[in-house]
Amino acid sequence: MSGVLDILLIRHGETAWNAERRLQGQLDVPLNAHGERQAAALTQGLAGEALDAVYCSDLQRARQTASELAAARGLPLQQDASLRERCYGGFEGLLYAELEARFPAEYAAWLAREPDAPFPAGASQGETLRAFAERAVAAVLRLAEAARRAGLRRIAIVSHGGVLESVYREVHGLGHLPPRDFPIPNAGVNRLRHDGTRLQIAGWAEVGHLERLAALDEIDA
Repeated sequence: MSGVLDILLIRHGETAWNAERRLQGQLDVPLNAHGERQAAALTQGLAGEALDAVYCSDLQRARQTASELAAARGLPLQQDASLRERCYGGFEGLLYAELEARFPAEYAAWLAREPDAPFPAGASQGETLRAFAERAVAAVLRLAEAARRAGLRRIAIVSHGGVLESVYREVHGLGHLPPRDFPIPNAGVNRLRHDGTRLQIAGWAEVGHLERLAALDEIDA
């Protein structure tokens, strides 16, 4: 096992719930029309870059974003449930504006980024911030290490905002508590490298491939 692995860590395209600020978590929400255009622009923007494998969360917004990327190269789309977004328990499906009124104590703990604060009961058991971050970082490292052992050089991982945030914080040693002050745009490209010892960030929040979409949206408006 030798060499450096390049990783394109990508957030899924936009969903209707992203646009209306409704918390998705692990609820299986598809891309909206704009998100589908973002996924196509992502595939086009990365057309000149060789990929040896494409991995994604098994939630459909990630699968939809990654599918063209894999298909364009004749690669299988490798789904991994460990790349899912954080589960927010009873918060899931609610507008951000509704959370404070329904669950004031839990909402305050969430805003304060308390690492072991629980969520109210929902269809699924919510994850604490600490447990989620450990799961997310471990998933990316596991895929990276396996890819290096297999002799791959560049892979794409399509996942969710919370997963990307957890990886960014881990690489920079930020811990859980500081508020996020870095962007995680839908369908943005984030470049990491794994040298067999640790992850490094080589580029973050690349959105040049989406600029044409922004111009078209302005024309439509």
